[in-house]
Amino acid sequence: MPDWEADEPVTTVAEPPAIAPPPGSPPPAPGPASTNTHFTETWVPLERWCKSNGLSAPVRLTLSRAAAYEIKTVKSSFILHPGSQVGYCDGLEVRLGFAPQMINNQAFVHHLDLEKTVEPLLASPPLALLRTNPIIVIDPGHGGENAGTKSVLGERYEKEFTLDWALRLERLLATNGWQVFLTRSNDSNPSIPTRVAFAQEHCADLFLSLHFNSAAPAEGQAGLETYCLTPAGLPSTLTRGYGDDPGVVFPNNAFDAQNLQFALQVHRALLQVNSARDRGIRHARFPGVLRGQQRPAILIEGGYLSNPVEARRIAEPAYRQKLAEAVAQALEGFKD
Repeated sequence: MPDWEADEPVTTVAEPPAIAPPPGSPPPAPGPASTNTHFTETWVPLERWCKSNGLSAPVRLTLSRAAAYEIKTVKSSFILHPGSQVGYCDGLEVRLGFAPQMINNQAFVHHLDLEKTVEPLLASPPLALLRTNPIIVIDPGHGGENAGTKSVLGERYEKEFTLDWALRLERLLATNGWQVFLTRSNDSNPSIPTRVAFAQEHCADLFLSLHFNSAAPAEGQAGLETYCLTPAGLPSTLTRGYGDDPGVVFPNNAFDAQNLQFALQVHRALLQVNSARDRGIRHARFPGVLRGQQRPAILIEGGYLSNPVEARRIAEPAYRQKLAEAVAQALEGFKD
């Protein structure tokens, strides 16, 4: 539950920039063939994009109207569904900015989704930290008077669970050669600017903010969500009522590709703990704790405290230990 919003709501822009037509707009007719991997048209034929990137033609997985298209590399695959913003990278749910379109029996994908989502996730090698003892700042969400969401099971709050998760992760990473710093190590509530500045002061290689979710009073929602800052030009998966200006560029947008690679690795590991309840890797523009970061940065919502089953698990120290171990294992993949 967020204390991770921007300090002030941003102004909603009535029209998105020219590179991002309103959702639902039909794609233009195909432009001339190009041998470059950079495309100037807004909507790009998926087959031509694959060819320009040295990949095999996308495979159509069904023959029905609800066709899906799979792009394969030696190590990864990405499945796109025309008409849906939900894609899958190696089976993990990833949200696109715009739903791919069908025109003249060809799949078209928005060029920013190809550049900012598909290409980074299919890239090899993924994100690597080029130092022996990398530095990570872990941000336990909430604290102090800002308790976060309340567990549906009783008088326990998000701030307690995020701090415990962070302390467990700190111990694991320190034994593996990481330099670990926490934005808080007690029941305090540093401001969002303070949390961002803390990472800058410690020259962090990575920033990781830990949270738990809520859909109260509804109890049915469950699962894992991992957030990156929305790339410029794309709409966010989630706005929580804040403006979502796609024309704004924040400092962390310099790390769009690395953010997504970071998120995928951690998200995959955590799904092994939470019984694969996958709510996807998502983009949001309003979280101030990510916007100002000058390093790869993600925010994890590790389960729903409004769901009785997940709240019961989260309340167990052994389960929080498993969450910490999963993140630690994922992070080892980033070390040189």
